[in-house]
Amino acid sequence: MNGLERLRALLRDGGGMMATLLAPNDDGPIACAESPARLAAEGPRAAGRREEYELLVEAIYEGYLLHYGTPRVVLVPDADLGLLAGDRLYAMGLARLVALGDNEAVLELADTITLSALAQGAGELDLAEAVWTAGARAVGWGSSELHSQAKDLVYAGDRRAMEAMRTSALAVPAAP
Repeated sequence: MNGLERLRALLRDGGGMMATLLAPNDDGPIACAESPARLAAEGPRAAGRREEYELLVEAIYEGYLLHYGTPRVVLVPDADLGLLAGDRLYAMGLARLVALGDNEAVLELADTITLSALAQGAGELDLAEAVWTAGARAVGWGSSELHSQAKDLVYAGDRRAMEAMRTSALAVPAAP
């Protein structure tokens, strides 16, 4: 079962409002293209807990998609409910990460949420996706000075931010 399928099962089994918002899937597997969650789960920092990392990053990324894109698991009838559902998924994923005791990854994902929102607000959709890829890499492999510099460029609205994030996403830091 991939991370999206586990997220769907978690929301269904949890009941409440989130369970009522699940997209129909005819109980078949959910297609899961390459996602930030899978990238984060492949890193050495997720060793021994890969499924949990994939699930919690899928929850956070689905929350992001509810805010800015096309969600894959949750469907909402209006934008306001989409924002609330997205916030709920952000909180759910971050709470699971806190329970793992991975404060470094909590900080990385909080930055990823913030930086991708800034990029979206500036109309820089490609930058937002680069932020997610680089953020997922930092969660799975650890951060680096290169990644910190890329984040600073995004915060500053610097035109070099896109290239810096792409480079950060490709770089594999030294083992933590």
